[in-house]
Amino acid sequence: MHKSGLSIGEAAEAAGVTRKAIRVYESKGLLEEPARTASGYRMFDAGDVQVLTFIRRARTMGLHLEDIAELLAVSREGQAPCDRLAPRLDQRIAEVDEAIFELEGLRRSLGAARERLRVGVDDGTDASICPVVEQVG
Repeated sequence: MHKSGLSIGEAAEAAGVTRKAIRVYESKGLLEEPARTASGYRMFDAGDVQVLTFIRRARTMGLHLEDIAELLAVSREGQAPCDRLAPRLDQRIAEVDEAIFELEGLRRSLGAARERLRVGVDDGTDASICPVVEQVG
């Protein structure tokens, strides 16, 4: 740590994120603009690393950046952001359930296509390339 804080690389390493992620979070307002050196380099403090770590953990939970931004804004206003978390988690659970449903359908389609290949694809169709692919809905 430098006398004036951490460089972007050091902050990224400490929080377990990339430099690019830090720039994105800053540009989207999730991370307040850090202090800068005389030559314009960003310098991060322990509070910035704490926010970056929170963002990483929230992203690991599947929260969208917009949701994280709201939680951080509520926290910066001195309120408890956990009160706002439940509806976001419910939404993410619904999104994950929908993705699972779609993936299960895809899995069934792939399994059926694979079975058609196993038993042979010469079914008299006029497919120009591959009937297994061309007959997919």
